[in-house]
Amino acid sequence: MQENKYNESVLPNGIKLIHREKAGEIAHLVLMVETGTRDEQAHQNGGDLNAFTTKEETCIQASFLKQHYGRALDLFADITFRSTFPENELAKEKEVVLDEIHSYLDSPSDEIYDLFEEMVFKGHPLSRNILGTKDLVKGFNQQSVLDFMACNYSTDTMVLATVGNISFKEFERLAVTYFGSQPAHIVSQKREVFNGYEPENRTLERNNHLSHCIIGGIAPEYGSHLRMPIVMLNNILGGPAMSSRLGLNIREKYGFAYTIESQYTAYSDIGLINVYMAVDPDSLEKTIGLVHKELEKLRTQKLGTLQLHHAKQQLIGQAALGFESGMTELLSATRSLLMGEPIEYMDEIIRKVEAVSANDILDMANQVFDKDRLSRIVFKGN
Repeated sequence: MQENKYNESVLPNGIKLIHREKAGEIAHLVLMVETGTRDEQAHQNGGDLNAFTTKEETCIQASFLKQHYGRALDLFADITFRSTFPENELAKEKEVVLDEIHSYLDSPSDEIYDLFEEMVFKGHPLSRNILGTKDLVKGFNQQSVLDFMACNYSTDTMVLATVGNISFKEFERLAVTYFGSQPAHIVSQKREVFNGYEPENRTLERNNHLSHCIIGGIAPEYGSHLRMPIVMLNNILGGPAMSSRLGLNIREKYGFAYTIESQYTAYSDIGLINVYMAVDPDSLEKTIGLVHKELEKLRTQKLGTLQLHHAKQQLIGQAALGFESGMTELLSATRSLLMGEPIEYMDEIIRKVEAVSANDILDMANQVFDKDRLSRIVFKGN
C-alpha cells in the first residue's frame, strides 16, 4: 500500500469503503449518502437531522482518538440504520430547525443565495432551500421521516470513509462488524435532470442598511472535463485570496463593497457560478457596473504568461492546504466517489491545473459570463 493512496472495497450489502492510512493520534470518519434535498418530494422538504445535508448528499462526520474506531463506527451504524425518531425527540429537533429558519430569514446574505438558486432552478427540485419552510417542518412526524429514509437511503449509494492510523484490513474488519449485517437495501433513484435555464432579473425591497446582490448563471457540472478551468476562473475572479480581481479592483481600489466574492458550486448534472456583493445602497449601481467590467475583461483579455503562472500556483497552494486537513481531504474524496468520479490526489490535481491554458480560461469566461445569459437578484436596502 502506498501511504498517500486510498484503499477501496465494497461490503456485500453495497456500502462502499475507502480508507487511507495516516500516522497520528486523530482519526477522521465520514458516512456519506447520495441523498439530499433535491431527492425530497415537495411536501418533505426541510431540516438537517444529521451532521449536515446538502442538495445532493447527507453526511455524518466525526474526528476522534484512533483507539475509538469501534465506538465511532457503532454510533454511525446506530444513527444510520437504527434511529427510531421518537416523537418527543423530533419535537425538540423541529424547534432547532425552526430557530435556524428564523435566524436565516434575519440574514440577507444567506437568504439571497437561496432565492438566487430558487430563481435559476425555478420549478426544479434543486430550487428548494435546504431548511425548508416553517409549515413543512412543523408537519414532520416519525412516519414521514422513516418513509423518506426507506425511499431514499440505498446501501449502494453509501460511502463509509476514513483517514487514520489503522490498517485497511482492520478497518474492513470493523466495518463488517458494525455495517456488514445490515441487509442490502437498493432503491431505484432517478433524479430529475435540470435543463431549460432562462436568465431572470429580480429586485426586492428590503429594510436593510446594505444592499445585497448576486449576479451569475449556470456552469459545468461536477464531473465535467471543464471543471478545472471553471475552478481557476472563479479563483481569479473572486476566490478566497486577497489578490482576486473583485477584491483588488472593487473593494480595495474603490472601497464600495463591504463584501464581494465569487463562488462556483458543482452539482452532479449542473453547476452555478455567481458574484455576491454587499454594498452601501448609494454605491450599488456603480458596483454592479464595475463587476460587469471585470467579467468583460475576463471574456476579452487573455491572461498573460505570468498571470497564468501566478493563478496556477495560487490554486495549487490552496489545494495543498486543503490536503493538510484530514477531514477536508476525506470529505472531498468521499464526494468524488459518490459522484462516480475517481479520487483526486495532489499529483493529479497539479497535473490538471498545469494543463489549463489561457485560452481555456478565456473560453470558459465567454461560456459562463455572457451578459445575456446571466441572472441577477437584488435586495435593495435603504
